[in-house]
Amino acid sequence: MQEDFLYYVWQHKKFALESLYTTKHHPIRVKSVGQPNTNSGPDFFNAQLVIDGQLWAGNVEIHVKSSDWYLHNHEQNSAYDTVILHVVWEHNTEVYRADNSVVPTLELKPHVASGILKNYKRLITNQQGWIPCENQFKRVQTFQMAHWLERLYLERLEQKCSPVQARLEQTHHDWEAVMFWQLARAFGSKVNADAFWQLAKSFPFAVFRKIRHNLLDLEALLFGQSGLLEGEDHYVQSLKNRYAFFKQKYSLNRNGTMPMQFFRLRPPNFPTIRLAQLAQLYFTHDHVFSSLMQLEGPSDFYDFFSCGTSSFWDTHYSFGAASKKRSKTLSKRFIDLLIINAIIPMRYAYNKSQGMPQDVLLSLIRTIPPEQNSTVKKFQQLKPISTSALDSQALLQLKSYYCDHRKCLHCAVGSALLNRNV
Repeated sequence: MQEDFLYYVWQHKKFALESLYTTKHHPIRVKSVGQPNTNSGPDFFNAQLVIDGQLWAGNVEIHVKSSDWYLHNHEQNSAYDTVILHVVWEHNTEVYRADNSVVPTLELKPHVASGILKNYKRLITNQQGWIPCENQFKRVQTFQMAHWLERLYLERLEQKCSPVQARLEQTHHDWEAVMFWQLARAFGSKVNADAFWQLAKSFPFAVFRKIRHNLLDLEALLFGQSGLLEGEDHYVQSLKNRYAFFKQKYSLNRNGTMPMQFFRLRPPNFPTIRLAQLAQLYFTHDHVFSSLMQLEGPSDFYDFFSCGTSSFWDTHYSFGAASKKRSKTLSKRFIDLLIINAIIPMRYAYNKSQGMPQDVLLSLIRTIPPEQNSTVKKFQQLKPISTSALDSQALLQLKSYYCDHRKCLHCAVGSALLNRNV
């Protein structure tokens, strides 16, 4: 037995409310279970209980065994003097407050339905599965899953919004600068995300903003700061000369930057190509942030990101040998990832700062195809539910923040399975 289960049972009243008695045989009527406490102190605040005909307002503490009160040294902590009921699974000793008065105790074990207990044990005993409810996941009703996925996606957006807000504070709400950092990270994809992020932060955005009308200058800055400039042909030498000028003029250094990774990447995903595309994007569009905040459907974004690269990269994937001529435009799949990982979190933060509704973002994310990765594919095998990027993002949130930490009692899927046929 775990305390998390007892918290769940108490909070959601998953026990027989009639004929409740303390271990001293005093009748209990629950008017309010109280509010969960996520900080130190008793587990539930502001409960309202009628004990032996007397109305009490105060706090509730929950343990597996009564003796855990002493194991946690609550008798030495004045914060627990306000406890009006000690809820336990098994009562094995009386507990006392600092003034030696007995804390009323409710033993839950006789009042919890066998069905919910059986379902709980089935969940927690699956230690080897990919997720705890792997064998039962498909049993959750579709409408329950859809509602939970939307909540998970909004939870994920909130988490992504938090660092954006921190960066805005650092830049005195320079939305364009933060948008550049976000896009840079997204252009790096999974392999080079951190390297692109550190690169974008290695120089003042004011410098980037100042030179944005010259594509060669933008490329010189990005490739120079990335440490990728190699070769002696005319194009590379021009980049080196411009970068040397910027390095001296703006006192640039590469402190904190990370090496770019090429290993196991397909050539269109090489960091050289992505940096060239990022430079072309900012050369093509003057006000990237404000423009992206006004676009609506995916087709608008596909048009916006259709700018490609400078001509050198039509015949190169790196600064080495030339390759067959091919335009290096961004694929729709890659633009979808930019929308998911950079643009929507920024737009969510902006809408939030302006007090604007977020419904348009939910509509947008639902028009984007779901991501294809191992986590989403595995969930799809258990139950086909991912029909849009909202679903795939929500499933990533579910796996990372609930399943991997076995937080089944905080999950709508776990809750549905816990109460199945009870």
